[in-house]
Amino acid sequence: MSERMRHGASIGQPLTRRDGPAKVTGAARYSADFKPEGMLHAVMAVSTIARGRVTHLDVAAAKAHPGVVDVMTPENAPALAKSPDEKDNPFTFRLDLLQNAGVRYANQPIAVVIAETLEAATEGAALLAPRYDAEVPEVELGGGEIFTPSSVGAGSPTEEGAGDVAAGLAAADTRLEATYETAAQYHNALEPHTSVAAWDGDRLTLQTPTQALWIAKGRLAELFGIPPENIRIVSHFLGGGFGSKGFIAAPQILGIMAAKLVGRPVKLVTRREQMFGPVGHRASTRQTLKLGAKADGGLTALDHHTLTLTSRHDDFVEACGLIARHLYAADAIATTHAVSRADIGTPLFMRAPGEAPGSVAVESALDELALELDMDPLELRLRNYAEVEPITHRPFSSKALRECYAQGAERFGWAKRPKQPRQMRDAHGLLVGWGMGTATYPAGMMQGEARATIRADGTALVETAAQDMGQGAWTVLAQIAADGLGLGLDAVDLRIGESDLPNGGLAGGSTGTATAGSAVHAATQAALAELEALAVNDRASPLYGAGNAGTVAQNGRLARRDDPTRSESFSEILARADKASVEAKGTGAGEPASRKTYAMHAHGAVYAEVKVDPDLGQIRVTRLVGAFAAGRIVNPRLVRSQYYGGMIWGVSLALHEHAVLDTRSGRVMNPNLAEYHVPVNADVPSLEAILVEEHDPHVNPLGIKGVGEIGITGTAGAIANAVWHATGVRVRHFPITLDKLLT
Repeated sequence: MSERMRHGASIGQPLTRRDGPAKVTGAARYSADFKPEGMLHAVMAVSTIARGRVTHLDVAAAKAHPGVVDVMTPENAPALAKSPDEKDNPFTFRLDLLQNAGVRYANQPIAVVIAETLEAATEGAALLAPRYDAEVPEVELGGGEIFTPSSVGAGSPTEEGAGDVAAGLAAADTRLEATYETAAQYHNALEPHTSVAAWDGDRLTLQTPTQALWIAKGRLAELFGIPPENIRIVSHFLGGGFGSKGFIAAPQILGIMAAKLVGRPVKLVTRREQMFGPVGHRASTRQTLKLGAKADGGLTALDHHTLTLTSRHDDFVEACGLIARHLYAADAIATTHAVSRADIGTPLFMRAPGEAPGSVAVESALDELALELDMDPLELRLRNYAEVEPITHRPFSSKALRECYAQGAERFGWAKRPKQPRQMRDAHGLLVGWGMGTATYPAGMMQGEARATIRADGTALVETAAQDMGQGAWTVLAQIAADGLGLGLDAVDLRIGESDLPNGGLAGGSTGTATAGSAVHAATQAALAELEALAVNDRASPLYGAGNAGTVAQNGRLARRDDPTRSESFSEILARADKASVEAKGTGAGEPASRKTYAMHAHGAVYAEVKVDPDLGQIRVTRLVGAFAAGRIVNPRLVRSQYYGGMIWGVSLALHEHAVLDTRSGRVMNPNLAEYHVPVNADVPSLEAILVEEHDPHVNPLGIKGVGEIGITGTAGAIANAVWHATGVRVRHFPITLDKLLT
């Protein structure tokens, strides 16, 4: 850590969101709020079958509707420079962009109606009355072709392990084998996928929500055959992304194509029911755990096999086994994956991909093993605490999981938990259960760039193409910049959310703050170096000749490190040099050398209380306590907010969220927020997030670990274990609905 950072006053402060006033007053403009002059509205028509071909669209009827300007179909869709089915890297996903009449999944876009009003476009889409040559679809897990993928998740090995699992199981005093299933979950951010596109020759201006501006710009440049610099994407505010907006989706591109077709700006907003298919989802999984342990609880074997679902036409594999590779020490570990193909939209990254469903299975299995061993679940986890990463044997860059266990348990009152189920009731006769789960998520980081400008009035401008999808980037990046420059927060202007700024990386994978923040810090240090060079080479400056001693930035001034009384303001230095500003770029390295030496993860422990009606099976989570260690905390208020959001998603994974597919048609039968249940205020329990102190000198220059996804891991498993503790019924098929307790 640099001297300048140690003198900071913003980092570590629980500041409120800088963008808060704009959001609560309506001044914050989301993509759909934009309305360029002459704008038309576009509405997608989507397939009602899951496999086959469109044989007829009544385009004439749609065009005859007053207000309809045009109908885009495979017959007249603008030509693309690159096939949207061409894959040249694992992060290029096939897109359905009206290139032919084939149908690969229900809700696939099959036409786009463009009209003067939204109502006319909606009615025009209904008039298309498509007819199909339909084939029998396959949508069930394990029903189609099963194969072993070449990689899982974001390029992780399909199989990884250490030791002899068969021998470990044979040597065990206690063995457990159990299979757990998790349901498909569909992306339903508050803000649907939107594009407001305008062409000027071969130049494109696009308002669209994206978690990765430069990735989106590069993909569009390939598809339309234009230079990336001809594309300007604006994404100042996102109403949630959670992975679905990490890669630009077909509906967003169809809006761009529609604008190209009609030669006018076009807005296309995905309808809620159209989110179920073309924008990604978390695939269903079937996970089999085999555990072996000695009488003292030491794991002799941990075998984690995952069968998951992907689309027939593309590949994305939910990497559930990753969690077992990093979390518990065992004499032998094996993690394997298999995939079943189906006629569904391609699954994609969803908050804590792999680790979220994987942790449910692992944490449930650990509790089942604890019961067999007659051990307290926390004691079993401590007995198998991994001092080094279990498979690679790399040391952790930092790990305060023991402290998380201890602080969470004390706050929750875990010591009072009876071992056996159905031992606690509340004053109303409801069964009370307590459960726990371990949380972990990789501490990743990507390549990022930023630019910092110190201005003659003593203020600064910091710019990077980062995105704020609700996590607080508008605030935390400004805090990092202010401390890096030795300025008050009010003296720093931040510009993000525009693709013509330096590449700020991806707001995803819990890497956003580490990536963009490291780049911002590097840019501030480079800008201060430029300012310092002006001063130390200027005979009129009190800092003249201080090059060897160096300077410290504080309160808008540079001071000699060896003599703080000799200082001058940024404004004075620039005025004497007759400069309006100094500017510099900085880069945050995506893969520092330390990543090859150390295993880098955030850790935590979640404790859950549930109450269950013994007659009706209704479940309520009444209390959640999470204790998390995630390196340096830039803003405690916003970090707690992220933990709360993750823990609530854990409630959703455990008890609510699942898509119901009609196996005959392949259609999702609950494509709305009335029947596709996510937690509402009444479902959210008392939440507490404990920030456990942790210092990591290796993970990145700022010591930051991401916090956006770890809150899910551990939480769903803790709730499942609490349901068992309340009822004595072990449910292995998620979500846990009341029918599973009554059978």
